[in-house]
Amino acid sequence: MSGALGGRTAIVTGAASGIGLGITRRLVADGAAVFAATRGKEDLERVYERARIAGGFVGDLHHSGVALELTAAAVETLGHVDVLVNNAGGGVIRPTLEHTEETLRATVDNNLWTTIYCVRAVLPHMVSRSHGRIINIGADSVRTGLVDHAMYNAAKGGVHAMVTGIAREFAGAGITANTVAPCYVRTPELAKLLESGDAPARLMDVIEEATAIVPLGRPGDPAEVAAAVAFLAGEDSRFITGQTIYLNGGSSMG
Repeated sequence: MSGALGGRTAIVTGAASGIGLGITRRLVADGAAVFAATRGKEDLERVYERARIAGGFVGDLHHSGVALELTAAAVETLGHVDVLVNNAGGGVIRPTLEHTEETLRATVDNNLWTTIYCVRAVLPHMVSRSHGRIINIGADSVRTGLVDHAMYNAAKGGVHAMVTGIAREFAGAGITANTVAPCYVRTPELAKLLESGDAPARLMDVIEEATAIVPLGRPGDPAEVAAAVAFLAGEDSRFITGQTIYLNGGSSMG
């Protein structure tokens, strides 16, 4: 297939909507064969409707063993896996002292454990081929300390920190590992909620602050996150590893 990613294969987790769907569509447009992972069957059906994916998988990736099943299914369908995009996440955003044991575990499970399991599942395959691109979706709030994000940042901070270790440990195997860390991104789903007038007041406050700290004066767009991921998935990024790319309109610098 023609395109910058022609001949490459990729797993994208959390592909059902928002940033994940944007990444999926961009990689497909650039010529990659994409295997999409979602939590529900209906979610996967929607991805099939919106992107020409090569295949898909349904499962809760924060459960032990599910990421291994995902990797096996992707290899069976695609033949091999060049790129893993760890986009699955979804923390509970609330003031620190309002978290419960359940919301804390959900935040860490969905963001950190899911990423750990997927990285460990795909690494042996990539090592066997002496090639791979691991791309984690992190969060700019890890640096900015955005209101109500402390526990979410604890999970995403682990995702960021993992990259440097993986990058150094597996550099000799031809594998790169990087993080794309966006600020507040106005996804279609979030835009719809805001336009409905049903968004909670606390969420509106968080979004207002998240936008106010961006020097460029606006939230990000899923297509902008996808563009950064597509670059890291391609050959032109071969000398970039162990890095966190902050896609944030200048909300954090340096």
